[in-house]
Amino acid sequence: MSVRRLAAPELQPKGFSFTPDNLAWAQRQIAKYPPGRQQSAVIPLLWRAQEQAGGWLPQAAIEYVAALLGMANIRVLEVATFYTMFLLAPVGRKAHVQVCGTTPCMLRGAGAIIDVCRARIHAQPFDRSADGDFSWEEVECLGACVNAPMVLIGRDTYEDLTAQSFARVLDGFASGHPPAPGPQIARQYSAPAGGPTTLTDASLYAPSGGDAATVADIVERPAAAPGRADAPSIVAAAQPTGEDVQRMAAVDAEALARTEEADIAAKIALLPKSATPEQKADAVGARPQALVAARAGAADDLKRIRGVGPVNESKLNALGVYHFDQIAGWGRAEIRWVETYLAFPGRIDREGWVGQSKLLAAGPAERTSRPAGRDEAAPGAGAPQKKA
Repeated sequence: MSVRRLAAPELQPKGFSFTPDNLAWAQRQIAKYPPGRQQSAVIPLLWRAQEQAGGWLPQAAIEYVAALLGMANIRVLEVATFYTMFLLAPVGRKAHVQVCGTTPCMLRGAGAIIDVCRARIHAQPFDRSADGDFSWEEVECLGACVNAPMVLIGRDTYEDLTAQSFARVLDGFASGHPPAPGPQIARQYSAPAGGPTTLTDASLYAPSGGDAATVADIVERPAAAPGRADAPSIVAAAQPTGEDVQRMAAVDAEALARTEEADIAAKIALLPKSATPEQKADAVGARPQALVAARAGAADDLKRIRGVGPVNESKLNALGVYHFDQIAGWGRAEIRWVETYLAFPGRIDREGWVGQSKLLAAGPAERTSRPAGRDEAAPGAGAPQKKA
């Protein structure tokens, strides 16, 4: 575990205060707590102060938060020095790498990850690389023991690492196109490598008196995610054939990571900062065809798609998307548009919305469904647009 100390005095700024927007945000956080308990907001306020300060927490920011909450400076310092999420010295501009050095990670190769940090960044923790872009430290358990070894960079974890794959992670941050977070092998979160091995019989989940063959969204594997070229494809139907699985496989993940994400980022970078979510989406993809209302007044239950909850279903309905066959017909342009508009890049591929929708649309309840035609599209929203 690294020693937690404030940065040297010469590195400390003379003062700190929240911007007007951050101060208003902080006051809203404080108001969430009952009278006498406002000090409970200390962690979110310190996190926002760290973000404003450029990725690290100066002493002046700690004392500012203490004054804002009516706390003694030492009490806030205790919080800041206890949690390794708070960085107490200037860090790399592009990435600060926190390497888990607890027993599971060490047994699985964390030592090799630290060797890469020493060779690629700096021989000593907390010291920045020669170009100032990177820094690193060793920390205690980061909570992904089953996917050891792993590191935390910013808000994201990178798991199932080897020295080689970790070097590729650093290359991605150096080029401005970090790989997708999570396991860096063919694994969904902490599921077995290669996919589920138990409880895969769809009949186990059939409704009472129901037909297991109609339970299309029970057993599944996520689509390949960016940065995981060999991630498993979706298996969401009862007894799918090899041809079905192949047809539902996501686009090549390496190509998505290296070309599509870079292309999207480049197009959005050309837009003004005031660009709306819709303008950003229009710049990178094509808005999917929409319906004025659900056919026959009855929308499909889009929550049957794994990854679509009530909030996402409401947002999709607001876009004129009410039926499985609409999502089943999305291509790359439509996926890019929706992911950008809803601000969750890569999620539609990772969770396999399109593949699941194809299976759900083919089920008994959807066999009469047909893709929305141009004549059914909402004015200004449904007509096919030129791909970006």
